[in-house]
Amino acid sequence: MRLLLDTHAFIWWIADSGRLSQRARGLIADESHDIIVSAASAWEIATKYWLGKSALPEAAAFDVAGAISNQGFLELPVSVRDAEHAGSLPGPHRDPFDRMLIAQALSRGLVLVSRDQVFDGYGVNRVW
Repeated sequence: MRLLLDTHAFIWWIADSGRLSQRARGLIADESHDIIVSAASAWEIATKYWLGKSALPEAAAFDVAGAISNQGFLELPVSVRDAEHAGSLPGPHRDPFDRMLIAQALSRGLVLVSRDQVFDGYGVNRVW
């Protein structure tokens, strides 16, 4: 299975937080799965840190690539096609980071690991 982590799922995995569901934890820990983190999540983490909306230490907020690598996860770049797709998605959901994850999950057939039910309205295959 190819799993795309929502930003909160990635942060909670790194922090070993009890907020991550047992199902999500088990799927991420399963070494037979490809675990993917989008560049959009790195952008979101750095942005929220800069805005003072993140409890992450500065080193974690600005070395997301290192955290991805240390976990053995895969990086997913944002392409122009991803941006076009995210920008053209219907519906009222306005969060640009979520819209990018939706576009990337749909175009690549990825399973999105997220607690946010808003993704379900876009036909994303979501687990939590």
